[in-house]
Amino acid sequence: MHRLFVAIRPPEAIRDLLLDAMDDNADFRWQSDDQLHITLRFVGEVERPVAEDLAAELSKLRSSAFELRMVGVGRFDHRSSGVLWAGVEPREPLAALAAKIERTTTIIGLPPERRAYHPHITLARWSGRRSREAMNFVAQSKMLRSPPFLVTEFLLFESRLSRHGAHYEVAARYSLLRGAASG
Repeated sequence: MHRLFVAIRPPEAIRDLLLDAMDDNADFRWQSDDQLHITLRFVGEVERPVAEDLAAELSKLRSSAFELRMVGVGRFDHRSSGVLWAGVEPREPLAALAAKIERTTTIIGLPPERRAYHPHITLARWSGRRSREAMNFVAQSKMLRSPPFLVTEFLLFESRLSRHGAHYEVAARYSLLRGAASG
């Protein structure tokens, strides 16, 4: 089985900015540089033939390059866990690319994604009750901003889980069309 997702990897300067925004609060499990990405579609575990079909269909996808920037931070609270994230804008080109990828996944027979698309970069995760700590981080980091950066490709990643966390490997790269960047 292959555990896959499709994502955009920000350039090194943007990842450095995000890493600098992370503090040493032990209440959170901070993401490493290798884990920083904007998910376009989580695929999950699939057999090798489905993974190969997905890779082939994604290579047919056409979309223009576009600019993004990091804007602010937020959090997702779950019953006994949560996520700290960095915001991304503009949302429209990401949502359009994610919709094309969604159509591609359904073409090969994967079930449609039922959750609304909320583009972000996960910075940290937590377990237990950490509402106060999360609110403090969000308040301290709300002014996080990056300069615009050009998105010229998206990636198919394979995620390997271990007791030390997830390790991501690039399975395939897909170029976006240059010369038609929008922001």
